[in-house]
Amino acid sequence: MPSPDVPDAPDALDAPGAAGGAPFRCFGTGDPLYEAYHDTEWGHPVRDDRGLFERISLEAFQSGLSWITVLRRREAFRAAFDGFDPRAVAAYGDADVARLLADPGIIRNRAKVGATIANAHALLALQAAGGSLDGLLRAATPDPAPPAPQVPADVPARTPGSAALARTLKAAGFRFVGPTTAYATMQACGVVDDHLRQCPARAAVERARAASEGVRP
Repeated sequence: MPSPDVPDAPDALDAPGAAGGAPFRCFGTGDPLYEAYHDTEWGHPVRDDRGLFERISLEAFQSGLSWITVLRRREAFRAAFDGFDPRAVAAYGDADVARLLADPGIIRNRAKVGATIANAHALLALQAAGGSLDGLLRAATPDPAPPAPQVPADVPARTPGSAALARTLKAAGFRFVGPTTAYATMQACGVVDDHLRQCPARAAVERARAASEGVRP
């Protein structure tokens, strides 16, 4: 059964050679939207604070649900939350909360809507103090990087590093960012690469990481 706070629980990842000879993926085979997410997004570095705000918001909405449930609603979320522009979201008032809770295209959860607005305020405060969401996440990068997982059971749901990141985010005023959600964000945004060792997507992630750091692959 999928874990509530990661794209798919390790025991739900596709087994090597699954789908009748289709290209191997850690997860998502059989659903074009999920395949594209696996192949081109999961694990790729996200460095801009707006993009990171979107990811951390969607991970919070995913809590208790499967990631594909959120992925299928992502465009509706973007439309509902002004493209996850933190300044726009921080300006939301009661009328906007009511609008969001009436929007059938998103996950209508009052606590998660409230947390997203609170997190926009936290991000603006962080930036005003000279910090960034990117800086907080990159500070959580494990050094040295853990070895590539060999089998699905090697992929953790949380780590000591994600627990530390969750504490840092909460201290900065962010909500709905427990250790498991923090680790899912680390996975999604390229702080860690949890594609299995034999997964072809690992090479694409490494190229994207090198490009984000200005390093020749």
